[in-house]
Amino acid sequence: MNLRLRSIISPRIMLSAALVAVALAAGGDAPAADRPNVLFLISDDMNTSLGCYGHPLVKSPNIDELAARGVRFQHAYCQFPLCGPSRNSMLTGLHPNSNGILSNAQIFRQTIPSHPSLPQAFRLEGYFAGRIGKLYHYNVPKSIGTNGHDDPGSWELELNPAGCDRLEEEPDIFSLVPGQFGGTLSWYASPRSDPHHTDGMLAADAEWVLQRCARQKDRPFFLAVGFYRPHTPYVAPKSYFEGYPVERMPVVQGVEEDQSDLPPPALGSYKREQDKLTDELRRQAVQAYFASITFVDAQIGRVLDALERLGLADNTIVVFTSDHGYHLGEHGLWQKMSLFEQSARVPLIIAAPGVSVQGAVAEAPVALIDLYPTLAELASVQSPDNLQGQSLTPMLKNPAAIGRSWALSQVTRGGRNNRFFGYTLRTPRWRYTEWAEAEQGCELYDHQADPQELVNLADVRAHVETVADLSRQLRAAVRTSFPPSGETPELRPDVWAPNLTDP
Repeated sequence: MNLRLRSIISPRIMLSAALVAVALAAGGDAPAADRPNVLFLISDDMNTSLGCYGHPLVKSPNIDELAARGVRFQHAYCQFPLCGPSRNSMLTGLHPNSNGILSNAQIFRQTIPSHPSLPQAFRLEGYFAGRIGKLYHYNVPKSIGTNGHDDPGSWELELNPAGCDRLEEEPDIFSLVPGQFGGTLSWYASPRSDPHHTDGMLAADAEWVLQRCARQKDRPFFLAVGFYRPHTPYVAPKSYFEGYPVERMPVVQGVEEDQSDLPPPALGSYKREQDKLTDELRRQAVQAYFASITFVDAQIGRVLDALERLGLADNTIVVFTSDHGYHLGEHGLWQKMSLFEQSARVPLIIAAPGVSVQGAVAEAPVALIDLYPTLAELASVQSPDNLQGQSLTPMLKNPAAIGRSWALSQVTRGGRNNRFFGYTLRTPRWRYTEWAEAEQGCELYDHQADPQELVNLADVRAHVETVADLSRQLRAAVRTSFPPSGETPELRPDVWAPNLTDP
């Protein structure tokens, strides 16, 4: 019996079918025709290596098609380039300083237990809210098939399939550190086809839920689908690897020259295991990452096709994004947790029928915390007064709108007893970064002349006034990222949380 069949006939799925029927029948105060549905699609660790973002190699036809239907945000940024803090920030509409989630393996109910999450706000107004896969933090791959660090109050339905990539193939996966996958560069070209993989199962489950939503037309839905790829291990069917000949994969050059003007914390996400990388292994890693993106794109295509086929597309807002960006060797770094563009920037596409301009590009900087107020406004859902993002609805209607015009991201450095923060401000032209309030270094990059952030201008005399001005802007933005008390909420271990450890 294959994994998919086991999933379909399991008591968990049978119970879920009953729960879907009951939940959808519950109804809400307003007819579904008066309120749009929301399909929230999120990938894990995906940067902007996509066709619609101008990448010359990566094939992403389904995400590209979604961009042609809505507004693509050219400069969208996470608030903390690590899965747990980023996702909690996005789903609470609050900066990490305000919700208190600054690392993985935490849930926001331990810090701000009464705050309604984004999907919970929709539930409170009569929407059916369901989750398939990863929305809050999971220890990938070990938590695949479980609820991970999920928030039960956010959903009426949770589906957690586990495919061959989790249950069968781990002994075959190559890793720089044998036996470690989640936080280590690792990859595998699988001989098994799409439906056997976790993300393929997620797409099938999404089709299944959408079919039932289509039959129950008097209740709108908020369906979130969280794909696992291209998170490590980069596992996808072999056919996707074949689309990216390894000898054509790019390898970043000039790393030593690039690093020469950087303060040490800027490179603090470097892992010693990366010393093992040769150019051949770098090409293999990039091949596997690109293959995983195209594999996820195919699964997203299945979900979007189902939305169209079931007659739901004309009244469904579709969001696609990622929790943070990802390094593929830029500045000598891999993966995440830096404050460079590759790590902080995310893909973001919103297609809102009747609202968004089709095929448009919004250039102004925006943030993932902007999604909560945006979706709440589009669906006329009441949201908390303390949300810290802006609604992107004006940009959906007029992509030339400026909005807030900046985005703030942050990371931590140091150990438990000497932790300090790095903050970066992205404006239309500049990226300005301070480490430990500039005591451990600053960075300034001019994106008009240096989009790859190769030349740090922070100590260049000609930019003294620019640094001073951006420092004032950055520190003002940091102040607004805290709650009114000015203190980060204290983590409460007495509040329930899954007993899972970091990878």
